Amino acid sequence: MRTDTPLVDDWTFAPGFSPAAVGRRLEGAPVSLPHSAVELPFDYFDETAYQKPFTYQRVLAWEPRFEGRRVRLLFEGAMADAVVWVNGQEVARHRDGYTPFHAELTEHLRPGDNIVTVKVDGAENPEIPPFGGQIDYLTYAGLYRDVRLQVLPRLALGHVTITTPDALAGKKSVRIHAALDSAPAPARLTARLLDGEGGLIARAEAETEGGAARLDFDGLTGLRLWTLDDPALYSVELTLESAAGTDRVTERFGFRTAEFTATGFRLNGRPLKLIGLNRHQSFPHSGYAQGRHSQERDAEILKHELGCNMVRTSHYPQSKHFLNRCDELGLLVFEEIPGWQHIGGADWKAEAVENVRRMIERDRNHPSIVIWGVRINESQDDHDFYAETNRLARALDPTRQTGGVRFITDSEMLEDVYTMNDFILGDFEQPFSNRPRTALRAQRETTGLKRDVPYLVTEYNGHMFPTKAGDPELRQVEHVTRHLDVLDAMYGDPAISGCIGWCMFDYNTHKDFGAGDRICHHGVMTMFRDKKFAADAYASQRDPAAGVVMTPVTVWARGERNIGGVLPLTVLTNCDEIEVRLGADKVKRIGPARSRYPHLPHPPVILDHRDFSRQELGSWGMAWEDVEFVGYVGGQEVARRRFVADPVPTTLEVRPDLAAARVRDEVRVMIRAKDQAGNVLPFLADAVTLDVSGPGALIGPAQRVLRGGTTGAWVRLTAPGTVTLSVASGRFAPVEVSISVTEEQP
Repeated sequence: MRTDTPLVDDWTFAPGFSPAAVGRRLEGAPVSLPHSAVELPFDYFDETAYQKPFTYQRVLAWEPRFEGRRVRLLFEGAMADAVVWVNGQEVARHRDGYTPFHAELTEHLRPGDNIVTVKVDGAENPEIPPFGGQIDYLTYAGLYRDVRLQVLPRLALGHVTITTPDALAGKKSVRIHAALDSAPAPARLTARLLDGEGGLIARAEAETEGGAARLDFDGLTGLRLWTLDDPALYSVELTLESAAGTDRVTERFGFRTAEFTATGFRLNGRPLKLIGLNRHQSFPHSGYAQGRHSQERDAEILKHELGCNMVRTSHYPQSKHFLNRCDELGLLVFEEIPGWQHIGGADWKAEAVENVRRMIERDRNHPSIVIWGVRINESQDDHDFYAETNRLARALDPTRQTGGVRFITDSEMLEDVYTMNDFILGDFEQPFSNRPRTALRAQRETTGLKRDVPYLVTEYNGHMFPTKAGDPELRQVEHVTRHLDVLDAMYGDPAISGCIGWCMFDYNTHKDFGAGDRICHHGVMTMFRDKKFAADAYASQRDPAAGVVMTPVTVWARGERNIGGVLPLTVLTNCDEIEVRLGADKVKRIGPARSRYPHLPHPPVILDHRDFSRQELGSWGMAWEDVEFVGYVGGQEVARRRFVADPVPTTLEVRPDLAAARVRDEVRVMIRAKDQAGNVLPFLADAVTLDVSGPGALIGPAQRVLRGGTTGAWVRLTAPGTVTLSVASGRFAPVEVSISVTEEQP
């Protein structure tokens, strides 16, 4: 039977690479995976620090179970150009930092110790996508995903494709195509169809033929659809039996249909407006090198904290753990191949076409993925190149549509869905522009076509209005307004399937982009995934039954804005109405601004001088007063928020995402300076010092600075036990939190 074992400990790492090192023991530092070749500062660093070769080595002892079987390593992600040797013999090359690859060890292993050496070159090789031009993100070198040791029979299963051709029918079908990952030979394949709890639904058998086998299940009843609110998952357990032995794999899938049409997107035949954000897979200090929990947590934040129903994996395939969690949560995914504006030569294009193959072969059974991105993000037209990427995608997966993200108008549409980065909202700010403020282009203005086609907006805002968490209130208000304007325009146009904003969180970038600090402050969250005000432009659009939102976009101070005051004051909310209680006796009830945002499911409440006169609110020179906001749904109070006129530092909140976690998880801990009413102090910039005791390690430096009143950290859990994080500050009393650590799951 196949065994699949994590091989993440006992690696040796050293900067640089020497050909002489491939067959002998490496002098270096012990490391565990996932690993970043260079731990970077939060900001103001030189990204060329990792744009060079690095060497990893692992001694693999011979085991009796290897005899007569295939032995290989599965590298789930190595950035960016990887070569693998075993005992001095080259066994694998992979020039794609985002998809997995195998290194076959079988013919090179010997009794005793075997030396596995990996060269990972972080240079931006112009022959490999996404390199060759400038890119607005970093590609952190290292073995940043897991490596697994796989021991298989000589005749083993390869790629498995599962389709559900009549998902909406009362009696459902499942089609399974299983390829052999070796030369064809007689074998028998058994499939067991299982429900989400592992219960047997049906069983089928078939003989392999020509290196593959097909199995069908028909007439299945009592099965649930995969939906956003009930993402029902099923699995197929495949067992291959041959003279070489037995192999077994399990694949998850779901029953659903997804279609982009000229009149919008439909999930399971029902119209659905897509509202989402773009996500990079990067983290402060560690770059790409964070594991299962960190990936899963991002999906949970998108779904539960931001209220999104879609995410785009900008601009490359992302972790299987992230995609698995999207499957489990009911979060739709637009997945695309690596690239950013630049198209290289013939070899470069051939590698990009292979990226399409690798992406689809790895991920086509995920029900969350509803569209393949088969065009280099924001590139120019290239007919032959994109005809081939589309042809291959349709051949590998005829069940999903293709998209190709551009920012140019009148672009040749070879894909099934015209996907557009629409930054028109920023154009009115350009010198000599006569264009009025417009949230989104008309579809036909963009496409140049005389008919509507399936259409999806894949970026907006972002670099057009970068906003830091501690920026002045007026900039925060405008940041919020721009996101609301686009969302309202999208909801009001039935020909737009949805919009995916740029972006989920701030991210490190090259010197050519960002604020000069190596950060693009484009997110609706910070790099630590802490909300800026604009995050609740998204969260407030969900049904209040899924979570009430009431976020006044203010720091509640008289002198923060130009001239002073807080009006107009936007309250992001999904409440029916808001009651504002100012001082001791001024109480007003105000409803959503439906005339300003007629299409939003939940327009914000906007207070202005029609609600409070200058005298009521307190003119300049008068005493500033406390305020309380109370939210109502169906006439019942559901939310309350108080701001004080005299905020003082009162509490240092230290909050881990989990109180109990597994070995190898990285648990995020947020640190927030709060006033006596529990509000973050956005302009408090004190330093805090972090100390970890017990079986854990802090990712990044021990000293942090509060930015926008907050900072964060990830703690990597290394063994069972209790990890304690202590946070010290000159202004607050020390705070300790503990995380209970249990054994990791296989």
